[in-house]
Amino acid sequence: MKTTLVPFLLLFIIVCACGPSPENSTGIDAIKESDIKKDLYAMADDHFRGRESGTLDELKASVWLAQQARTSGLLPAGDDSTFFQFFNLQRAVLSKNSVVSIGGRAYAVFDDAIPMQTAESNVSSLGVYIKDFKALDKYDLKGKAAIVQPDGISQDNATSGRRYVRLLYQKYAPAIMAKGAAAIIFIADEQVEASWKIIAASIGRGDYQVEVPLAKKGTRGAAIPSIWLHQSELNFASQPNLKIDLKLQLERFEYPSVNIVGLVRGTDPQLNGEYVLFSAHQDHDGIRPSLTNDSIYNGADDNASGSVALLAIARAFKKQPAKRSALFVWHGAEERSMLGSRWFTNFPTVPKKDIVAVLNADMIGRNNPDSMALLGSQSPHKNSSDLVAIALEANEAGPKFKLDTLWDKVDHPQGFYFRSDHMPYARVGAPAIFYTSLLHPDYHTPRDEPQTIDYKKLVKVAQWMYLTGWTVANNPGRPKVDEGFELEKP
Repeated sequence: MKTTLVPFLLLFIIVCACGPSPENSTGIDAIKESDIKKDLYAMADDHFRGRESGTLDELKASVWLAQQARTSGLLPAGDDSTFFQFFNLQRAVLSKNSVVSIGGRAYAVFDDAIPMQTAESNVSSLGVYIKDFKALDKYDLKGKAAIVQPDGISQDNATSGRRYVRLLYQKYAPAIMAKGAAAIIFIADEQVEASWKIIAASIGRGDYQVEVPLAKKGTRGAAIPSIWLHQSELNFASQPNLKIDLKLQLERFEYPSVNIVGLVRGTDPQLNGEYVLFSAHQDHDGIRPSLTNDSIYNGADDNASGSVALLAIARAFKKQPAKRSALFVWHGAEERSMLGSRWFTNFPTVPKKDIVAVLNADMIGRNNPDSMALLGSQSPHKNSSDLVAIALEANEAGPKFKLDTLWDKVDHPQGFYFRSDHMPYARVGAPAIFYTSLLHPDYHTPRDEPQTIDYKKLVKVAQWMYLTGWTVANNPGRPKVDEGFELEKP
């Protein structure tokens, strides 16, 4: 990269403005590859059965994390002077008694037909087969069930089956709903057919919520009933004027989940009531349909990598505390749409106004050894230019990663900025950034195992996060939220 005098002077100004330089900290020596590797192999072991949120497996992993936090020297900062902040997950699942009938032919839910949404519905209408979607205007869909076989979409190898059907829905449903359709019947393409069991198992787990003001209202998925049928049903379902009957019923349950919260108290009496919050999620996908004779989704990169990085950073702060306090939150139920972080931002165990920055780690141990992404560093996702400048300077002072910026763009098809635990904090006004090495073919599969992690890279990411947090924790002033910050979607 070509250098000039002006960028050098700008960097010099940033470093001077940031107070104590990263080199003034000896705590970074506590971030050791051997510790990180040992912790990750333990956390992503089959013993925890994939740490699915709302299960005993997640709770067992949380106890292990709390033990490691205590051993690392953290003080408990959860509820009631413990490391734990429990909350309840409200789960709704589609009943196996639900009815899907087309032309008098009954389809077993999830085996023969996959409803996309977790919501009760009662539809009785005629089906209309849309042979040519480009000529949608010529079809009368008012009050009827539209039957369509999607052409598919371009995808990369990190697009899961569940996300693929969502993207297809987003491509086709708005125009169909605008025509007044009462339901949509999708006929599977080869990609959906190949992933049928995985998609059915994922959707079959239902919809999860927490009872907080920021929790999403309604249900995840379609605005009108949308059903997937097997590819083999095309000839039958495309017949004219078939009677469509959909009677979808819900069953409701409540399960516990938990955030783990620990603290290294700052040294400055004037500043140690403010907190630099380090964030990661502890849960993953649990037991799912078997791939390559393995049904345990261990989640080594997603997100044991971020969780053990926080343990290493905690040891660094314990070795040399900063002026401000360092708060560590391992969120539960992130895979259920960031429910642990939604809970914590509504019921924080420290005053919300005193959280000066959030540094979130999610999937930080894979892909090219010299590349990373810092999401929240590009507008409109950037909510604190101050915090981003400190993180970029820490990267230059430390690992010098090449930073991907494409995944932070509004038009990126993965929408990855909105899919991790920094996001609820950004929404409530805390400066927040997201460290990630991005997706890979083993994402949300049982192939995401400890032996696939690049441990030298993981150490460098932990050091980068530490250097960023160390600077924030020692600066005289706190990072400001950029005026007019507003995300492009609610």
